[in-house]
Amino acid sequence: MTNGDSSAYSKVVAIPFPFVKRKVECAGAAFLRYHNIKCHGGDALFETLQSNEKTEEVIFDDDVEYLRSLDPKDWKMQDHYAVLGIKNLRYKATDDDIKRAYRQKVLKHHPDKRKAQGEEVRSDDDYFTCITKAYEILGTPIKRRSYDSIDPTVDDTVPSQADVKKDGFYKSFVKHFESNARWSEKKNVPLLGDENSSREQVERFYAFWYDFESWREFSYLDEEEKERGQDREERRWIEKQNKVARAKLKKEEMARLRSLVDLAYASDPRIQRFKQEDKDKKLAAKRAKQDAVQAKKAEEERLMKEALLAKQKAEEAERARIEAARAEREQQKKNLRKERKAFRDLCKSNNYYSKSDEETVAHMAAVEKICEMMKLVELQECIKSIESKGREAFVNTVKETEEKLEAERKALFENRKVEEHKAKKESALKQPIEWSVEMTQLLIKAVNLFPAGTNQRWDVVANFLNQHGTFTDERRFVAKDVLNKAKDLQSSDFSKSSLKKAANEEAFDQFEKEKKKMHNHIDDSGISKSDNPSKVKLVNGTATPKAEEVVAKPDDKPWTKTEQELLEQAIKTFPVNTPERWEKIADCIPNRTKKDCMKRYKELVELVKAKKQAANLSK
Repeated sequence: MTNGDSSAYSKVVAIPFPFVKRKVECAGAAFLRYHNIKCHGGDALFETLQSNEKTEEVIFDDDVEYLRSLDPKDWKMQDHYAVLGIKNLRYKATDDDIKRAYRQKVLKHHPDKRKAQGEEVRSDDDYFTCITKAYEILGTPIKRRSYDSIDPTVDDTVPSQADVKKDGFYKSFVKHFESNARWSEKKNVPLLGDENSSREQVERFYAFWYDFESWREFSYLDEEEKERGQDREERRWIEKQNKVARAKLKKEEMARLRSLVDLAYASDPRIQRFKQEDKDKKLAAKRAKQDAVQAKKAEEERLMKEALLAKQKAEEAERARIEAARAEREQQKKNLRKERKAFRDLCKSNNYYSKSDEETVAHMAAVEKICEMMKLVELQECIKSIESKGREAFVNTVKETEEKLEAERKALFENRKVEEHKAKKESALKQPIEWSVEMTQLLIKAVNLFPAGTNQRWDVVANFLNQHGTFTDERRFVAKDVLNKAKDLQSSDFSKSSLKKAANEEAFDQFEKEKKKMHNHIDDSGISKSDNPSKVKLVNGTATPKAEEVVAKPDDKPWTKTEQELLEQAIKTFPVNTPERWEKIADCIPNRTKKDCMKRYKELVELVKAKKQAANLSK
C-alpha cells in the first residue's frame, strides 16, 4: 500500500466534549480489605484462614494432677480453661474448641470410665464435677463472658512514668491497649501505631479510647447467688447487693481505663509533636501578621504607650488613695475599739454607775448599746463628760441612747405603716369595680343613648359612665368591663335580676315611710307644754327619755388581721416601762382608741391562759 492509499483510508475522530474528571466512590471486597489493613492493621481474610489452621492444630492439655487437686465445692475459684485443657487459648478459643476439649475430658475422666479401669471414685467429691462446671460456664456465652471479665491472667495494671521512661512509649503501651481491646463493644479497634502515624490516625485512636464502650462486667464475683434466696424478698435483697458491688467494680474499671488513656495521651511523643507544630504554626502566623502591620501601627503603639502610662499613673494614684482611705478606716476602727475598751473599763471600774443589782444589769446592756451606736468622736466626748460629771452624765447618755433607739423604731414602724397602706391601696385598685344598682341603670341608659353603629361605641359608653358615675376611689371603667356587663345583662333573666328586686325593695321602703308619716301626724296645737324640763311624762309607769338622750351603743367592731399585726408590733415596740404606753400604741392603729387596745390585749391574755389550762388538763 502506497502513501497515497494510506492517506485515502485514514479517518479523523472528533471528540465533541472535553474530558471530565469525576470522583468515584470505592467499593467492593478488595477495597474493604485494603481499608481494614490501612486503618486497623488487620486482615480479616488472613485472620479467618489463620483461625482455621489454628483449629486443626489445637492440642488439648490433660493435667491429671491439677484435676485431682481441685475441690468441687470451690469450683468458682478454679481456672476453667485449665480444667478443659485450653489454658493457652483462653478467650481466643472458639465454641468448637471448647466442645472438643469437653468431649475429650468426658471420654477420659468420666466416673464410669474410671470405675471400669479399677479406679476408686467418690461420687460426692469427684473432680469430674469441676469439668462439668467448667463446660457449663464456658459453653454458655453469657457465663463465659462473665468469667472472661475476671480472667486471672488479664493484666489490669497501668504502667508508671518510670516504666514509660525505661521501656519507651510504644513498647510500654502497645501490650496494654491490645489486652484491653478485647473488652470493646465495637469491632475493628484502632491500633496505637508508631511514630510515622498520621495525625488523623492518632486522633481517631484517642477519640475511640476516650469514648471506649466496654462489655466487661463482674457478675461472676457476686458473693451470693440469687437462686439461693428462700423467698422473693431475700432474692431481691441479694440482687440489689450484687448490683451495687458490680457497679462499684465497673466504675473502678472505667477509671482504670481512663487513667491508662490519660497517661498515654500525656506521654505520647506524637501528641507533643502535634501540639508543638500547632504552636509553631500559630506563632508563625502571629509573627507574620505583626510584621505586616508593624510599620502602620508604629505611631499607634507610641500613642497607646503614652495612654497606658497615663492610665498606670492614674491607677497608681487611685490605688494610693484607696490604700490611704483603707489605712484611715483601719486606724479609725482601731481607735474606735480602743475608745470602746476605755469606755467599758471606765464604766466597769465605777460599777457601771449603778445603785442596785438590777440597775447594774440594765447599765451593762446600755454600755453595749452606746458602744454600738456612737461613733469615735461622740464616744470620746462621752468619756470626757462621764469622767468629769460621773453618774449624771452616764445616765443622761443612756437616756439619749434609748431615745435615739426609740426614734429609729418609730421611724421604722411609720415606714412600714406607709408601705402597708400603699400596698393595700394598690391591691384595691387592681380589683374589679363592683356594679351597683345606680351604675347598672346608668349603663342601660348609656346603651340606649349610644345605639349600635356608634363609632367606638363601648369606649364612648365607658367614658359616659366615668363622667356621670360616682366612684369611691381612682378605679374607672374600660370598654371591656362595660361590654362584659352588657352581655351579662342581655343573657340574664330579668325576673331573677337584682335590679327588679332592688326596685321592689325601694318601692316598699317608700311605701313604709309614707305610711309611718301619715300615722305619726298628730295635731298638738291644743296640748299644753310643760315649762319644767324635769317633769317627764310617764308611759305605763315608766319615764320615757328624750330622743336626744337615747344613745345606741354600737356593736364592737371586730379586729382585722392588719390591726391585730399592728397591735402586736406596737406592743413589742413600746415596752412596759414606756410612759403613756397605751396612748402611743393607740396612735399606731388607725380607728382604734386606747380603750379598744387595752380591751383587746386583755382578751388575748385570757385566751392564752385558757389554752395553757386546756393543755395542762390534757396532760
